[in-house]
Amino acid sequence: MPGKNSAALGKEPIGKLLIRQAAPASVGILVMSLNILIDTIFVGNWIGSTAIAAINVVLPIAFFVAAVGMAIGVGGSSIISRALGSSNRQKALKAFGNQISLTLCLTLGMAVLGLLYTNELIPAFGGKGNIFDPARVYYRIVLCGVPFLALCMMGNSVIRAEGKPRFAMFAMIIPSVGNLILDYVLINRLDLGMMGAAWATTASYICCFFYILWFFLSRNSELKISFADFGFDMPVLKEISSLGFVTLARQALVSITYLLMNNILFELGGENSVTVYAIVGRMLMFALFPVLGITQGFLPIAGFNYGARKYMRVRKSINTAILYSVILAIFVFSGIMFFAEEIVYIFTDNKTIIAETPNAMRIVFAATPIVALQLIGAAYFQAAGKAIPAFLLTLTRQGFFFIPLVFILPQIYGETGVWLSFPVADLLSTIVTGYFLNREIRRNLRPS
Repeated sequence: MPGKNSAALGKEPIGKLLIRQAAPASVGILVMSLNILIDTIFVGNWIGSTAIAAINVVLPIAFFVAAVGMAIGVGGSSIISRALGSSNRQKALKAFGNQISLTLCLTLGMAVLGLLYTNELIPAFGGKGNIFDPARVYYRIVLCGVPFLALCMMGNSVIRAEGKPRFAMFAMIIPSVGNLILDYVLINRLDLGMMGAAWATTASYICCFFYILWFFLSRNSELKISFADFGFDMPVLKEISSLGFVTLARQALVSITYLLMNNILFELGGENSVTVYAIVGRMLMFALFPVLGITQGFLPIAGFNYGARKYMRVRKSINTAILYSVILAIFVFSGIMFFAEEIVYIFTDNKTIIAETPNAMRIVFAATPIVALQLIGAAYFQAAGKAIPAFLLTLTRQGFFFIPLVFILPQIYGETGVWLSFPVADLLSTIVTGYFLNREIRRNLRPS
C-alpha cells in the first residue's frame, strides 16, 4: 500500500492538495530564483556588468549537465508516483535506485568532458572578448560542483513524488541561502571576484546534497532501497530515459537558446546586449516562480491519480492548476509592465543597459498570462507517463517556434526582433498545447 503521505494525493480535495503541494514548491523556487537574482545583483555591483554576462555564458553549460539529474529525477519520479498509486512498491524502489546510479555515471562523465573542452565551449556560448576570462574562471570551479547539483535535482523530484513538499522546499532553500551568505563573504569581504562567486555557488550545491542524503537515510523517506536496487534494470532504465528525455530536451533547448541569443546579441549590440539578455533571463527565472511552483505541485498529484485510475481527479487537477497559474501569471505580467525601469536599476548603473533593458523586458513578458496552459499541458503528459506527446509539446515553444523565429525576426526588426521571438513563440506553443490537451481530456480522462 502507498505510504501515508503519498496516499493523500489520491484522497484530499484537489484545490487544497494543489496549494499544499505547490506552496512549498513555489517558496523553494522563489528562494532559488531570488538567489540567482541577488547573486546577479551582487556580481554586477561588486565585480562589474561584464561579470553578469560571464555568468550568463556559463550557466547554460553547467545547468545542462545538472539537468541530466533533473531529467532522471522527473522521469523516475513519474514512475514512482504511478507505482505508489498502484501499490507497486518494489517498482518504486527499483526506479529510485536506478535514478541514483544513472545520475552518478552520466554527470561525472559529462563534467570531466566539460573541463577538458573549457576553451572551446565558452566562446561557443558567447564568451568572447572581455567576457572570456571571467567566464573561464567561473566555469572551471562551478562545473566541479555540478554533479552534486544533479544529484540534488534528482533527489528533490523523488521527495515530491513521496508527497513531502516541505522537505523538497528546504532542499531548494539551503543552497540558495548558503550561496548568498558565501557571496557576501567571498566577494565583498575577501575580494575574491569571480573565483569567490564560483566557490560560493559550488559550496552551496554540496550543502544541498548532504541535506538530501540525510533525508533519504532518515525515517522521513518511504523509499528504503537495498544495494540490489542500484543495479541497472533495463525496462526501468528505458522508462526513466523516455520520460526524463522530455526534461533533458527542454534544458538542451534552453542551453541552445542561450548559445544562439548570446552570439546573435553579441553580433547585434556587443557585450551590452548580452548583459541586457542576462538581466531579462534572470527575471524570467524569478518572476514566473509561482507558475512553476504550481506546475511542480501538479506533477505528483496528476501522476498518482493517473496511476490509481482516478481520471476525474486528474481532470480536476488539470483545470485547477491552469486556473491558479493563469491568475498568478497575470500578477507577474502586471508587475513587469509597470515596474520594468525600477527593476533594471537594481542590477546596474550602466546607463546604456538601463536605457535598453526595460523595453526588452516588456516585450519578452508580453504573453506571460497564457504560458500557464503550455506548462501545465506538457507537464500532464509527463506525469501520465506519455513520453512522446510530452516530448513533442516540450519542443514546441523553443524548438519548433522560438529558434526559427530568433533567426527570422532579427532580419526584419533588428535587436527588437530577438525580443519579439519570445511572446510569439509563447502564443503559438500555447495554441498547439491547448489543442492536444483538450483532445486528451475528451478521449482518455473519462470516468472509470
